[in-house]
Amino acid sequence: MDMVALGIFLTAAVGLLGSPGPAIAALIAVGRARGFVGGLPYFLGLQVGLAIAAGVTAAGLFSLLAAFPSALRVMTIAATVYLIYLAYKIASSPVGDTAEERSGPHASPAAGFLLGMTNPKAYLAFASLLASYTLIKESAQHDTLAKWFLLVVVMIVVDIIWLYVGVFLRRLLLSPSGERALNVTLGLMVLIAAGLAFV
Repeated sequence: MDMVALGIFLTAAVGLLGSPGPAIAALIAVGRARGFVGGLPYFLGLQVGLAIAAGVTAAGLFSLLAAFPSALRVMTIAATVYLIYLAYKIASSPVGDTAEERSGPHASPAAGFLLGMTNPKAYLAFASLLASYTLIKESAQHDTLAKWFLLVVVMIVVDIIWLYVGVFLRRLLLSPSGERALNVTLGLMVLIAAGLAFV
């Protein structure tokens, strides 16, 4: 394995996959609403969805999908509708004495999986990373498999950090009005991230 290429690949992967976007904004919000343990199901669903999306891209199927603009449009619409719903649920989450009741289908494993599978930004990032670097020159198949595995590891690490950012925000002692302002801010973050990624 080319160690120089590996270092460059990992640096690029952390930069692309760890930069704020719809999935990361959602993770922060879910960590804030549900805590670490409560947010794990969403996190795991998201990771499975992203791992499959990376696998689809590695297999070259995303290029086939991209040949049909209507299919990409459906994916974008599905992700956007979910993110708008998520932003609303976050912004309207209970505060004060009812804050512990913060839960709902917006933070379910299925919701995380849906976002991971329908996020066009993720597919484009995977395609860029998989095509730009060669780690194992002797075997294209092994090279692709190694890069897929490394992408999954990077996603797990950076996403767990962002989930913890949300958990940290949850632990802040805020007044009900402060909690409401934070919830609304997190909801707006999700909307802005969705707008930047999909519009």
